[in-house]
Amino acid sequence: MAALAGNPSYQKFAVTVRRSPIDGFGVFAAEPIPPRLKIGEIRGESITVAEARRRADGQERIMIVEVSHKRAIDASKSTDPMRFTNHSCAPNARLTIRDGRIEFYAHRAIAVGEEITVNYGETHHEGRLTCRCGAPGCIGKL
Repeated sequence: MAALAGNPSYQKFAVTVRRSPIDGFGVFAAEPIPPRLKIGEIRGESITVAEARRRADGQERIMIVEVSHKRAIDASKSTDPMRFTNHSCAPNARLTIRDGRIEFYAHRAIAVGEEITVNYGETHHEGRLTCRCGAPGCIGKL
């Protein structure tokens, strides 16, 4: 079932959350998404980077994004579906930090049913977590 979860001003395209072949749950396009357009964003609790790192310590799955050298957003209690966006070494979208907001934009056209993915870049795992994206040229670690 397609959902515009949260405030429609935050979620621009209909997506669904379901089990992902990559890891846990993922977010999937419920309607065609054109290239270069904003898909949606994540909101959550604003915390210090020190608190974010404390919360992430020892956790395999987290929903925390550092938005500056001082602040992070903990989306673990958010209702925004984009918080389930998984990593891929060949992503179809990108995560952008804009004015402290975590926004997602399509790199290319995304088809209905396709999982929306981004490249997480540097993570708190520091290369200790196996990447499960399965993309050609996968770097193997997060």
